[in-house]
Amino acid sequence: MSLPAFTEISSFSNTEISVAIIETENQLFNLRFKKATRQSFKSHEIKNAKRRLAQLKTLLSLRLENLDQKDDNLINTLITN
Repeated sequence: MSLPAFTEISSFSNTEISVAIIETENQLFNLRFKKATRQSFKSHEIKNAKRRLAQLKTLLSLRLENLDQKDDNLINTLITN
């Protein structure tokens, strides 16, 4: 699995990001399980999965932070009017 560029991930909707986070967490769990049971796996896939998970979580948290700021701005605008 090659990592998509961060710009490709940023075009995902919030729902798609959430689904991708769950899939990546499951993939990471399976890779760690294979490592613990000494099954064959490609060790670089753990690094890639961790990196992808970090990218997805970062993007989701940034979007949620922006939503909170927009809500705060809207509330402040309504209060001043």
